[in-house]
Amino acid sequence: MLDVLGLDPDDERVYRALLGRPNSTARLLGDQLAVPHAHVATALSRLVGWGLVTRSADDRFTAAPPAVALGALISERRDGLRMAEHALVAFAEEHRAAMTGSSINDLIEVVTGADAIRHRFLQVQQAARTQVRSFITAPFVALPPDENTAEPVALGRGVQFRAVLDRAVLAEPGIVDDAIDSLGRGVQLRVADELPMKLVLADADLGLVPLAVTPDGEPGAVLLHRSGLLDALDALFETVWRTAHPLALSATGGKAGTTVEVGPQGPTELDRKILGLLLAGLTDLTAAAQLGLSARTLHRRLRHLMDMAGVRSRMQLGAHAVRHGWVEPHRASGVDMQGTSRTRTPPAV
Repeated sequence: MLDVLGLDPDDERVYRALLGRPNSTARLLGDQLAVPHAHVATALSRLVGWGLVTRSADDRFTAAPPAVALGALISERRDGLRMAEHALVAFAEEHRAAMTGSSINDLIEVVTGADAIRHRFLQVQQAARTQVRSFITAPFVALPPDENTAEPVALGRGVQFRAVLDRAVLAEPGIVDDAIDSLGRGVQLRVADELPMKLVLADADLGLVPLAVTPDGEPGAVLLHRSGLLDALDALFETVWRTAHPLALSATGGKAGTTVEVGPQGPTELDRKILGLLLAGLTDLTAAAQLGLSARTLHRRLRHLMDMAGVRSRMQLGAHAVRHGWVEPHRASGVDMQGTSRTRTPPAV
């Protein structure tokens, strides 16, 4: 457990033994732990150096109070990490300055293979200081959304995440549950009718753009450093973001299909999910499949919502839902609730 502080397992065993046996000698501890006395003496010497153990004039050892000794060690590690973070910022600025006027080979790195792309994808998010922006398209070759371990870590240190999903992604198995989890963690999600590419941007410094599969079957990508091309991708993301549809889903009320009715005064959480998916452009069949419903149940819920809203058409229901706060407003044109949506062949990577 204490290896994160730099202690090895032998050091920790000896320290734990001393907690219950103050004023012990290396010989007594060696007998207790069934470890050669010389090994215990070496561990005790290291522990004394760490300030975790005190040594008397007659070579007896006592563990320092953990709250004091370990607390000081942890504080020292925190200070070291802060210094490392400051050094990272300084090194990053030096790197940017050095990259100014660099050759094109220094500004663009070609990455080949799913493992290498996955590694770079995680690194780009880890490097972000303020925000990560991404275009998400299907299929997922390098890393499915539910395996993106860098996202919750970055969110925990205050990085903002905004992502635009290609509408076809919402038909992928499990993607709605993944989206609900991300929304619950503070990720902002929107849906576009069609995205031109996969993309992830870290601040205005790094961009990863997956490319088509190579002739030998391996996926490829390019890692972009700060440049005019990266500025163009930055502007592209913001343009698409402004015209995309906010995705409104909630996990309140349990799994889809088990939501308890809240009465005639408003929709259930299941109803809100149905409205959110249909307003995002999914077909009835796709929305029903994502929520674990039959098409008949989905149509019954829509009819109930129309009766509740006092409207005659799905278009009127959509307007009523937005106007009365049942879902977030959708600012893009071309969104309806007629049960159909445009389809296309998704990109290969």
